[in-house]
Amino acid sequence: MAHLHNDNKKIKSRIKRIKGQLDAVERGLDGEGDCFKTLQTLAACRGAMNGLLAEIMESHIKEHIMIDSGNPKTSQDKEALDLIQLLKTYWK
Repeated sequence: MAHLHNDNKKIKSRIKRIKGQLDAVERGLDGEGDCFKTLQTLAACRGAMNGLLAEIMESHIKEHIMIDSGNPKTSQDKEALDLIQLLKTYWK
């Protein structure tokens, strides 16, 4: 996934935050937190994972499917942008 190299620091930062959230869920399951807070953190993990997936998917579509992501004029590029918007809406 060489095309993600430019965003590597940003993506790794997101992954570290997700790991921290999952650690909090694990602590909650071990009895160190209340049930509601653990469930809320788990829901936040899901949202964070969806956001990460959407970001990586968008990068993949722009790099491997679009002809010119910087200047989308073809119908293929326009449809790819529509797909990206649809995915972002779905994962919210």
